[in-house]
Amino acid sequence: MYKQNEKITATVEARMASSRLPGKVILPLSGKPALEILVERIRRSRYIDDIVVATTVNEMDDPIIELCKNIKCKYFRGSENDVLKRVLEAARLVGTDIVVEITGDCPLIDHRHIDRVIELFYSGSYDYASNAIERSFPVGFDVEVFPLKVLEKVDKITNDPIDRVHVSYYIYSHPEEFRLVNWKAEGDMFWPELGITLDEKEDYELINRICEELLPKDGDFSAEKIITLLKNKPELVEINKKVRRKNVLEG
Repeated sequence: MYKQNEKITATVEARMASSRLPGKVILPLSGKPALEILVERIRRSRYIDDIVVATTVNEMDDPIIELCKNIKCKYFRGSENDVLKRVLEAARLVGTDIVVEITGDCPLIDHRHIDRVIELFYSGSYDYASNAIERSFPVGFDVEVFPLKVLEKVDKITNDPIDRVHVSYYIYSHPEEFRLVNWKAEGDMFWPELGITLDEKEDYELINRICEELLPKDGDFSAEKIITLLKNKPELVEINKKVRRKNVLEG
């Protein structure tokens, strides 16, 4: 399936500053910090060789560093606003070939989905593979895979603030320059209007409820089990139903 001689690293963008939900990446989910749960879920991937949390040089992000040390996860501190540069330098720090980009506000990412997108990436001569080029999965299950050399190319091409804040935006918005492939959700997983990401306090309430329901029974619950839970308990979906998601151009 994939090239054994290429190192695959998950980069996790995480910072404490958030206008809508401050400190969201270390909020407790069923008693455990969100970022710790996220790293644990990524570590179950069959293909990920390394994980590096890409945070900022801001003093307020010191708690993220302490958490990384406690869970023995690598970290990098870089620019707050130039997230592209931060992720690029984090990836270079660990000497990777392939970047699996994950954001710290998606603590319930499924390692099975990560592996599926990695397999999709290696199924052809692609520059970028994702399950979110066309929104079909719930927001919060997003996985992006691309070679480090592609990100290095983008770094040299653009200084547009939107491109610098949204690491891979230039890649997937220029299909004439890059070979893209998307995994589209099917069946119950097709729920593009559902949000399972930490944007607002209502999101936190929902994700915490999901963890309280599923973690005691299964420490490795799947994305599909989350969807089954929400189908069986539609009152949970109402918790964050009114939250408006920013589009990429809103920063």
